[in-house]
Amino acid sequence: MYKEIYLKHTYEEIVRMIEDNSRVLDLGCGDGELLELLYNRKNVYGLGVDINTEEVLKCIKRGVSVIQEDIEEGIYKYKDQAFDYVILSETLQAVKRPDHVMNQILRVGKKVIVSFPNFAYYKMRLHILFKGIMPKSEILPFEWYNTPNIHLLSIRDFKNFCRANSIKLLEEIYLVGTQKKVKNYFGMENMLAEEAIFLIQRTPQEKITLKEVIVNGVKK
Repeated sequence: MYKEIYLKHTYEEIVRMIEDNSRVLDLGCGDGELLELLYNRKNVYGLGVDINTEEVLKCIKRGVSVIQEDIEEGIYKYKDQAFDYVILSETLQAVKRPDHVMNQILRVGKKVIVSFPNFAYYKMRLHILFKGIMPKSEILPFEWYNTPNIHLLSIRDFKNFCRANSIKLLEEIYLVGTQKKVKNYFGMENMLAEEAIFLIQRTPQEKITLKEVIVNGVKK
């Protein structure tokens, strides 16, 4: 029940970010609930991708267009900027090569929405400090040996990655527990937020003019 409420608030924020009549690709779409919301509220053209057979069948029952495949293998087949938005919700930490996936979704989507649980949340830190074992929570309920989350990250990790890879942060949303949206954290979001949602896009590469080449003495 907790996770359903938690995901509901995450989905509400994602729906708000997306413009009407957009083309949307949802990678790791699960049971298709988010795409169904987007169909009904934003009239999007939406396509989901998931590798789990049970989840794909749930999508079909909802009337959601879905492809069953590994997102890390299938993402390469989409053309540059084929979609207005690519969504990677609660999935980044579960892929084998997050850096490759990020690079590809920023190629395929004009804008990208990424959400993930923040492993630097203060309760996680205290769990490790006092118990000395990998933490579990309502949104990360797995044991270390059976978790699908293989690349846990923090908000600071993600921001550092974006900074190093010329990725522009268009909007940042931080959630805690089952609250809808958390107020300004005054720079403390890496410790106090349980969940992060980012709207991002690739920073356009600046074109070097012939005049700039001559002035700066650059030769190619």
